[in-house]
Parts: sequence; C-alpha cells; structure tokens
Amino acid sequence: MARLLGIGEFARRSRLSVKALRLYERQGLLRPAEIGEGNGYRWYREEQLAGARLVALLRRLDMPLAVVTRIVAAPEDRRADLVADYWAEVEHLVAVRRGLAAHLRVVLSGGKGLSEMYEVKQREVPEQVVLTEQRHVLQPGLVDWIGDAMTRLETAARAYGGISAAPFVVYHGEVNEDSDGPVEACVPINPPADWGDGPSTTAYRVEPAHREAYVRLTKAQVVFPQILSAYDAVAAWLKENDFAIADSPREVYFESMGDAGPDDVACDVAFPMR
Repeated sequence: MARLLGIGEFARRSRLSVKALRLYERQGLLRPAEIGEGNGYRWYREEQLAGARLVALLRRLDMPLAVVTRIVAAPEDRRADLVADYWAEVEHLVAVRRGLAAHLRVVLSGGKGLSEMYEVKQREVPEQVVLTEQRHVLQPGLVDWIGDAMTRLETAARAYGGISAAPFVVYHGEVNEDSDGPVEACVPINPPADWGDGPSTTAYRVEPAHREAYVRLTKAQVVFPQILSAYDAVAAWLKENDFAIADSPREVYFESMGDAGPDDVACDVAFPMR
C-alpha cells in the first residue's frame, strides 16, 4: 500500500502552505486522498506531489486560480501551450499599462517628455482610390466598428484585385466617450480602367497625393487613451517645425497588426501636412 502523507509533510514537500492546501481543497483544485472520519485530518498520496508542485509554480506567476485549475486539468501535452497563452496575455497587459503610464506622465507634466516618446518622420503618399465607409461612433464602440467596416471593405475590394496599399482610418472629428467623429474607414484599391462609375454597393473616393508626418506605434501603444500621446506628438512636431496640418489625421494599419505582439509595430499615426 502506498504511504499517505499528512497535510504538514505534504505542505513542506509540495512547497505549499497548509492554508493554501485547504483553499485548494475548497476550490476543488487539489483534494486530499483521504479525510479522517473522526478528526477530519487530511492525507495525501505521494504521487499527488507532482501536481501540487505544479500548482505552486503556477501560482508564483500570480496566475488566477481559475487559470491554474484549467491548466492542471488539461492533458499534459496541452499544458505548455496554455502557460504560453497566459504569459502572452500578461506581457500584453504589462505593455499596455506601461504605455498608459507614459501617457499619464506626459499629460500630468503638461506635455513634458512628449518629443522623446516618439520619432516623427515624413513621407510622400501617392494618390489612391479608396473604398470607404463612414460612421459617427463614440470611442467605446470604435474598435468593433473599425474591425467590421474593414472586413466589409476588404471583401468588396476582392472584386478589384484586392487591397493595393495599407488600409487606414481617417478621423474627421475627435472621437472619445462624448464626441463621435465622424470616422472614415478606407481600403485602397487599383480600379480597372473600365469600371465606369465605380462600385454600385460601396462608396469610394480619390485620396489626393500628399506629404505627411507620422509616428510608428507598437500594438500596445495603439490602445486608447495612450494613443492620444502619438497624435499630440505629431501635432507638436508640425507646429515646432512651422508646418500646417493639411487634412484630417489618420491611423494606417499594417497587415500584421492582428498577429502582432505587444511590442511589435502595428500602426502609424499620420497627419497630412503642408
């Protein structure tokens, strides 16, 4: 018969406290092998140590008990992937909070340090024909609307050979919890010479050639409200260098944005200039 370990010895060998073992029992995460009928004393099997030590290591990551339970209950060949998924979420959250902290430092210091946060560059943008969709939308619904609009426009673009350049979103007015733009989603295409009056079901227009100032952002920096610092940085650079804003600001999205990690480049914030 396999030797049973008392709760004290099991706690010591598993690197878990007695208090933690009692909590995990209540959670159904780590149940004793036997409970004494008269005294309620807990006994564990030696083979339970591996699972208990795994729980101890996962908790050292500040992993919530619900996630720990899911990993412990998963097949052994799935556990490593689940840990990787959890840690990717943690790194993304940390990167987002880091960006928010930087944004708050700039805001609370009256703009001090803004020029050091971003490198402003310039580029020439050629004339483009773009399929468009425009909407008045408040900030809480902005991300969902952009995703839905881009999906519709990219589907429509297939009839014209697909997307010819990076999609972008133009902010014709301020967007926050109280102001709703409007916002315009744009997908560039190469229209055929014989397309007549253009598509009958999707709006389109010609985006004129222009020069623009822009900053490149990581995926974590794209999150609201820290992305506002990028807009402030470009606007301040234009003013300091005696340029005027020629048209509405926009966000230019890279194809890899959906798969990007928190520190990977994902988007440009750009201002047409003159």
